[in-house]
Amino acid sequence: MRENRDSSGSRRTAFGRARIRIPAVAAAAVLAGSAFAAAPAQAAAPKTPQAPKAPAAAADCSAASRIEQKLSGGTTWRMCWHSESRAGLVLDKVTYQPKGEARPIPVLTTAKLGQIHVPYDNGGNEFDDLTSYGFGEGVQNLGTGECPGGTLKKVKLPHAEAVNGLCVTTRARGHAYRAASDTSSKVWSAQGKDLLIYSVNKVGWYEYITEWRFSDDGTISPQVGATGNLSPDDYDASDGRGWPVGKGAKDYATSHSHNIFWRLNFGLDGSPKSKVQQFDATTTPRSGGTPTTKTKSTGITKELAGKSGEQRWWRVVSTAGKNKDNHPRSYEIVLGHTNKYPGRPYTRNDVYFTEYDKCQQFATHNRRCSATVGTGKSVDTYVNGQSLKHPVTWVNIGFHHVARDEDQTPMPVHWQGFQLAPRDVTAMNPLTPPGLTQQNGQPTGG
Repeated sequence: MRENRDSSGSRRTAFGRARIRIPAVAAAAVLAGSAFAAAPAQAAAPKTPQAPKAPAAAADCSAASRIEQKLSGGTTWRMCWHSESRAGLVLDKVTYQPKGEARPIPVLTTAKLGQIHVPYDNGGNEFDDLTSYGFGEGVQNLGTGECPGGTLKKVKLPHAEAVNGLCVTTRARGHAYRAASDTSSKVWSAQGKDLLIYSVNKVGWYEYITEWRFSDDGTISPQVGATGNLSPDDYDASDGRGWPVGKGAKDYATSHSHNIFWRLNFGLDGSPKSKVQQFDATTTPRSGGTPTTKTKSTGITKELAGKSGEQRWWRVVSTAGKNKDNHPRSYEIVLGHTNKYPGRPYTRNDVYFTEYDKCQQFATHNRRCSATVGTGKSVDTYVNGQSLKHPVTWVNIGFHHVARDEDQTPMPVHWQGFQLAPRDVTAMNPLTPPGLTQQNGQPTGG
């Protein structure tokens, strides 16, 4: 395996993407991800926070670490944030308060990336970008033009000056709803707005944009965009393991996968004791008629490694609160497009629900925080039959990157992500206009 150096003197490895493996650190620092937080830095790495039982109007953190945004339509999102040397951006104590709700509704205790696993098709290399290459320490300094209409927040680095590493802004997303009256010319229509929070982390030739979008209708959309440059060290693949870029068929960029994991610790209505439900729909053909479909709900009471199906989905359900229709609040996991990588056991499933263990912070290359606490080094091994009392949700979205001429250069962003869709969090659409607020249940006309 050959090596070279870039203009800055950094070591670069063939088949890789110009990355430097970070040295081993103390087990406790590995567990917490060596948090270095927002500037000013905290004196010690924060413990994994628990959602408050009686949420205050503002997130319980310092002003530098607090995010609060009221969106058009009356929805307010509140949360704390910090940065870790491995996981990068971490969001804590996320609450959602739509109009008509007297208090914020706790949603997530902690939300962050759980791993970016990158195996190459030729078997030459396999990377775990968070745990092995200091993902969080590669946070980039953002220019004002990269955060239009927003605020840049300082991220303190452990061995360098703080950088403008976090953008907090808002962004239009198009129609929030549209409904035309059947009895008049009245049209109800509104444009939606999102709170957008993102950072950029550089690992070798790649740059990852970690985005969290919080919509005024209660939807949460985490996604990661990969950009930067193709590694010229990898222009030596054979046909079938790569794709020709440049003149003729000389340089074959090696194909590879990006398997991105997110770790979500829910705290719905202030309690970590959520329930998990799986839904499966079965469609039965009928001779001469339209097929019928029936949906079955299954309570997931023990740890689960779940594969998505054509008509399968999951939700995390509150045990501590209901909406005004007396329905338990929940969030549905809406998976985005994924290429499931079959090469490792932990990438063969789309979701994992595991019992909370403070030592289980990463989906792969996880290390125990002590000799007696915490088991397993990858998320598939966390699933060992424990009862789910405090479930942690892991989502895996894969992308098989077969390079193309258009990836040069810089590479257009390719996105991977999913959504957390509110299901019965509110009794009606939280953006319902005044003229339609009475239409809860059987329509009364309009």
